[in-house]
Amino acid sequence: MNYLLVIAFLLNIFSNLKLVTSDTECPNVSCFGDRRQSKNSLRLVQYNVEWLFIDYYSPMDCPGNGCTWKSITDAETHMNYIANTINVLKPDIINLCEVEGCDELNMLTQLLTNSNDYNVYLKKGTDTGTGQNVGLITKIDPIINLYRSEEKVEYPIPESTCGYIGSPSTTTVSKHYITEFKVMSTNSVKTINIALIGAHLIAIPTDSKRCAQREGQAQILQNIIYSYIQKGYEIIVIGDMNDYDKQVLDLNSDIPLSSALEIIKGSKGNKKDLYSLTNVAYKISQNERFSDWYDSDNNCNTTSNKDYSMIDHILVTKNIDTKIANAYIYHGYKEYCGKWDSDHFPVVIDFSF
Repeated sequence: MNYLLVIAFLLNIFSNLKLVTSDTECPNVSCFGDRRQSKNSLRLVQYNVEWLFIDYYSPMDCPGNGCTWKSITDAETHMNYIANTINVLKPDIINLCEVEGCDELNMLTQLLTNSNDYNVYLKKGTDTGTGQNVGLITKIDPIINLYRSEEKVEYPIPESTCGYIGSPSTTTVSKHYITEFKVMSTNSVKTINIALIGAHLIAIPTDSKRCAQREGQAQILQNIIYSYIQKGYEIIVIGDMNDYDKQVLDLNSDIPLSSALEIIKGSKGNKKDLYSLTNVAYKISQNERFSDWYDSDNNCNTTSNKDYSMIDHILVTKNIDTKIANAYIYHGYKEYCGKWDSDHFPVVIDFSF
């Protein structure tokens, strides 16, 4: 037997396998470290990075005609723009929506300043249609592996505000993860136990069926939140909720059709009034509350405020809220037809511990 030919054959197999790793996940925590420069502060960022896909995902034809980036070259250019924004923000923990897989997270991290300070985590979701997932890049490692809830909820839920009159169905939260952190400052011996829930809910705020499904997804998140509240954890829910908050109005005072945000915050739903979360956007002036650009009239007129809204949110328990030193939405780039940046803006929170 020619062993050199065998080795060459095996190497060829492994090299080809690397081309199809877009559906891999990296949820496991192999070691714990805290690589923040200052243990008294923490910068948390929510960022929908708009189709961060490099490996070809055939069901969506992405990169290709099925998503924003029509070629791998386009997708790589986009990734460099995303990295530039993250390098400006210098997050300690960043939640990323619309990520294909761990390959993309690792590639992105290599483009970051002080890349060795970051580890990447991703628990694969069940949205096989888009192939999108929610990922995590962090200087502080979680203390447990990322996991997800497979709970199903029937929708429309009781007291739905969506007006959906079609046949009932069930939903899961297809794109989310759950993990835990222990955070302790150098000025205190007290450790804060935090449950972090990263999520990306179903899109289109004004569609009644999707609205009803989103309320069902919110009910699942509420059940997760309450289980941690009962164990004495502080809570951070972060992600693209694809909906508005009627208590904390965005730039255009958009009023939601659904009750999704109210359910997650604890003012509606099965666990109504058993806990309460705060939307940190209340610390941002209303004229700055926009995290998403959508060319609703297809005229590429980016000067119109009506194409901007806030659908990315960070919701926290009271004790976490009291530790917020600063909050803003980063509007450091322009939105326009043909742009390379994301169609979302990052939401940035600075904590002081």
